[in-house]
Amino acid sequence: MASAFISSRTCVLLALLLGLCTAGAAAGRVDDGLEVTWGDGRGSVSPDGQVLTLSLDHTSGSGFRSKDTYLFARADVQIKLVPNNSAGTVTTFYFISEGPWDVHDEVDLEFLGNVSGQPYTLHTNVYAYGNGSREQQFHLWFDPTTDFHTYSIEWTQQHILVLVDGTPIREFKNHADRGVPYPSSQQMRLYGSLWDAEDWATQGGRVKTDWSQAPFVAQYRNFTATAPPPLGSANGYGQQMDAAAQQSMKWARDNYMVYDYCADTKRFPQGVPPECSMP
Repeated sequence: MASAFISSRTCVLLALLLGLCTAGAAAGRVDDGLEVTWGDGRGSVSPDGQVLTLSLDHTSGSGFRSKDTYLFARADVQIKLVPNNSAGTVTTFYFISEGPWDVHDEVDLEFLGNVSGQPYTLHTNVYAYGNGSREQQFHLWFDPTTDFHTYSIEWTQQHILVLVDGTPIREFKNHADRGVPYPSSQQMRLYGSLWDAEDWATQGGRVKTDWSQAPFVAQYRNFTATAPPPLGSANGYGQQMDAAAQQSMKWARDNYMVYDYCADTKRFPQGVPPECSMP
């Protein structure tokens, strides 16, 4: 496991410095860290332990969770999304707390399927103490169904950072000292699922699930979750993004972001949330 940790650390550093890291860190069996929790047999782990598969049919989807809970962590996983006509399906990977719902914390990555030939939408959101409505959505700059790609959530005392193949696409900074709720006191567990959301997932629900395409299948591999280094550490993740990482994020947002709650003045006619104007 020591070599896997070093590989993960190196991958993270390259990602932040160059925005070029595309492969997940080497890991042991995927079920060392994850367990299938629902789906009545629709979720499974390959005999060699390398791939966790979720499937969805007209009766049910399926899902998993991490065996551990975390108070700050970086989680990386490689996912191959549902191919062909995936309209109505949602594939997820997210942190969520397990206490009372009205004060829950959550960091969402939800991949909204679409009809063949159209792009997937990566829907992201952050909840803190039950407060959400911080959606940002992105299209991806590759076909996420033909191969595995690495999706990462970095959750530290300083920020929440979402990365795709090592390229940062979203940062939510900790402005709790300025009155903006931030998830910092509740342990969270990682979850993943494949489920039917045809009432809203694809073009606002206008395109429904084509059940003749079922079963729909998504695959996960190379899951790692590591605690952040101590504050002030010279190495490891959790530091402020340098100029190269900021430029990589600007490129992704300029070219592939398709919705930003901070720009939705119709939704917030009295003014967008305060964190939108904080550096």
